[in-house]
Amino acid sequence: MPSKFRNELGKEVVITRGLDKCLFVYPMKVWEELAQKLGTMPIGDAATRSFVRLMLAGAVDVVMDKQGRVVIPDYLKEYAGLKKNVTVAGLYNRLEVWDQEKWHRYKKKVEADTDKVAQQLGELGVY
Repeated sequence: MPSKFRNELGKEVVITRGLDKCLFVYPMKVWEELAQKLGTMPIGDAATRSFVRLMLAGAVDVVMDKQGRVVIPDYLKEYAGLKKNVTVAGLYNRLEVWDQEKWHRYKKKVEADTDKVAQQLGELGVY
């Protein structure tokens, strides 16, 4: 994990399947709050059940070594298509780990749609 994120993350983090075929990395405290919310979601809806399973069933607690390295289980590497080079993107309350090629494709697509996204956020009162 990049050094600039390590203090905020702490030594123990949770890695799970993320959206868009990346991995989410959460500080333990943030993960506990999120897992509690996910655990209270109604299970009657199939989409809700699927999302909760995606997030909770694949989650793994890992401890960073002194150099900030973690071991990502093979099933998570396979899910995210991680190869040799990865990109770690810092977000508000988590990190995302992407295969570097996928990240570049995703970023290029999103950058091309910036005006559209800004308009949608404006309609929601966010931007």
